Amino acid sequence: MIRIAAVLLMATLLFSPLTHASWLPTTNLNVWNEATELAGPKIVIEYDLETPDLNPASPAYVFLHYRMGEGENWKLLSAELLGGNGAGIVEESGHKKVIWWGASQNVHQDVDTLEVQVRALAMVAVPGGTFKLRSLPGQGRDQSGRHTTARSTLPTYYLAKYETTIAMYADYLNAEGQDGTGYHEKMANEKRCGILRSENGTYSVVPGRENYPVSYVSWYDAVGFLRWCGLRLPTEAEWEKASVGGLFLDGDETKAVPNPMPERRYPWGDEIPNAEGIYRCNFDSEEDGYPNVAPVGSFSKFNSPYGACDLAGNVNEWTIDWYTTQHHAGLDGYRVTRGGSWLDVPEGCDGVSGATLLPYKESSIMGFRGVSGPPALP
Repeated sequence: MIRIAAVLLMATLLFSPLTHASWLPTTNLNVWNEATELAGPKIVIEYDLETPDLNPASPAYVFLHYRMGEGENWKLLSAELLGGNGAGIVEESGHKKVIWWGASQNVHQDVDTLEVQVRALAMVAVPGGTFKLRSLPGQGRDQSGRHTTARSTLPTYYLAKYETTIAMYADYLNAEGQDGTGYHEKMANEKRCGILRSENGTYSVVPGRENYPVSYVSWYDAVGFLRWCGLRLPTEAEWEKASVGGLFLDGDETKAVPNPMPERRYPWGDEIPNAEGIYRCNFDSEEDGYPNVAPVGSFSKFNSPYGACDLAGNVNEWTIDWYTTQHHAGLDGYRVTRGGSWLDVPEGCDGVSGATLLPYKESSIMGFRGVSGPPALP
């Protein structure tokens, strides 16, 4: 058994909760090479996931990157190569083990130089089943005659509990964006984002801005970040179901928990975001406590039925879907966005209506979150 000392040092430098404030804390990383009787050498990766409230409804998504020594590019470690209980959707905290099978067939180099990074992201489970889809084709401009309420069925999937944060996105830029890819000068705005780029191509976060949602991201930027994580953008239907809930909140397999409001307008119900002077999300008003964007989770008392935060207001969120009507497909290349933002009126932050935007546009109101689940349909 050969210990890989270089990685043990990284466990101290890269995985403290203070370094990656928006990732779930992972510690005690340990990596070694181990022989097997029949399958050739395997690499064992162990770490501790220190989030005590993980469960099947609120799991973590864990992904790993590796490189073959300092100066090499980091690569996503494909889930297809991994066994054990410490990668992909992880439903319990504690000590985790990942088995990288066939590493000698994929690395083709001296594994003594191997370095590994582990990151964990808070998710919510959206059980498979039927829900009432009320968003109209073409954002209501399609005259095909479809009813305003239709039933749609989706398999189980997992949605990021929070919008992607500035700290997370800065990590991505430091790994992939040395040439400026994914970064826009407007991100340096300390009130609306807060990512600074140095002359040597590294990135830092303005202190105190780590847990705000990243903004000024184009659709392509969002896709790039999520591919780095092994995730994807939600479809418009997935986004809507996560916001309003299925007919049964535990899914159609058991049907034990009926949704009391399957046609709710907002994640919390039908009350507008500032009803009776109670502020339920971040919209266009300083009275909600935030003149611009708010830290993710600031309105966690008003989560979706599955526990997802900030699906109303804060930053508008990209989906993977094109804007389409019965007459046009991919009209002018627009993509659908959902959820409203800190610049919308309260009624514009609902879980049903949406907007469209050209995918190359970067805006202070645009952000995103990821999905783990079956591939999105075309």
